Amino acid sequence: MQHVRQHYIDGDWVDPLDPTLLDVIDPSSEQLITRIAGGGPRDVDRAVAAARKAFPLFSTTTPPQRLELLRAVLSEYERRREDIAEVLSTEIGAPFQIARKWQLALAELRSVIEVLEHYQFEELQGSTKIVREPIGVVGLITPWNWPIGQIIMKVAPALAAGCTMVLKPSEVAPLNAIIWSEIMHSAGVPAGVYNMVQGEGAVVGEAMSAHPGIDMMSFTGSTRAGILIAQSAAKTVKRVAQELGGKSANILLPDADFESAVTKGVLGVMRNSGQACSAPTRMLVPAERHEEVKRIAKSVAEGLIVGDVRDPKTNVGPVVSKSQFDNVQRFIRAGIDEGADLVTGGPGRPEHLNRGYFVRPTVFANVHNDMIIAREEIFGPVLSILPYRNEEEAIDLANDTIFGLAAYVQSSDLARARSVAARMRAGTVHINYTAPDRAAPFGGYKQSGNGRENGKWGLEEYLEVKALLGYDAPLA
Repeated sequence: MQHVRQHYIDGDWVDPLDPTLLDVIDPSSEQLITRIAGGGPRDVDRAVAAARKAFPLFSTTTPPQRLELLRAVLSEYERRREDIAEVLSTEIGAPFQIARKWQLALAELRSVIEVLEHYQFEELQGSTKIVREPIGVVGLITPWNWPIGQIIMKVAPALAAGCTMVLKPSEVAPLNAIIWSEIMHSAGVPAGVYNMVQGEGAVVGEAMSAHPGIDMMSFTGSTRAGILIAQSAAKTVKRVAQELGGKSANILLPDADFESAVTKGVLGVMRNSGQACSAPTRMLVPAERHEEVKRIAKSVAEGLIVGDVRDPKTNVGPVVSKSQFDNVQRFIRAGIDEGADLVTGGPGRPEHLNRGYFVRPTVFANVHNDMIIAREEIFGPVLSILPYRNEEEAIDLANDTIFGLAAYVQSSDLARARSVAARMRAGTVHINYTAPDRAAPFGGYKQSGNGRENGKWGLEEYLEVKALLGYDAPLA
């Protein structure tokens, strides 16, 4: 792959000013794929300077002009989609069919285009004109679990708003971002509008967060890292939008179809090897149905195929890195030590695999909400089943968390499901596993973040609001 040891700045591929080399590891084989260029503060300075230089002109482009640009990006993206799926399967260990189906985020890109087609940047309120303008230069930091999707969910609305930007993709999964940058170049994005600096969060991310030339930071990742970014950004009072961790409750009400609800719940946790911040990792079930739920969950989890990401039958690939594997193992051992019932799975790799960061799909039952596995985000294929005595206790247990990204409610009575959903303290509540809505706002309550992505809400994160008083008032 070209450009692995370069950054993309001011419309060109450039060598780093503060060069380091960072290993990119195939999590299926534990072998080195390549080494990328890690940048530093001077690389960030150069990228921010390019973005600031490009902002005055790009911020005055019209919505139709930006629509034309986004459609060109979409066309190039569709042309390179197989290349991206190949890279994602290699660098994050996503089964290839899942990478093609779930990771590419074409729907998210198309959704931004649809929003821009109809969005009103100006409105008259009495004699006052309300104008929404691009906020300026934005810094974008994206994670490794849905890497290209998160790039799209930040870059596309920033472009639609008329912002210029600096992207720092995850150093764990950086290769898809190189292809994305090639797409942006081929689509004709003007020089300086989009810039990418590879590197570590503690170096490049910190330099971006504290940089006086960046007007806004948008970050997706852990709550711990989000706190550090907010602290650095506070020094220059820049806007911060964050989508952070989650520990989503999935309430199965007594009238739910348990065979279906448990099956879909288990699969929702295990997809992407459990590396999804909105995964339904806490399954809350009536105490009298606890044994039935254990039986179904065990059957579903043991039916999953873990292994070769090129095999179309594979459901679960590895977690992304050795540090992630070790962290998940620590949580599994903690669940056993705390006395939860290990229904299936457990420590170590599946028996048929002797290398790679593969985790056994694991289900714990009889979990209490004060256990570590019920309170902390594991980010691996681990489900906790918690019994409850009545609906009120289920709601209390669901909300008893520092997180609030997502929640799930299953019931054959839609009115009852709506009533429970209304009491969930979470940014997104899924009723009966409904299909995703790419135009709906996505973001969290509490320590799951602030701000929203997707739809018009995602666009508005990158806009300032100006009031022109007396705009339509008669002259005195």
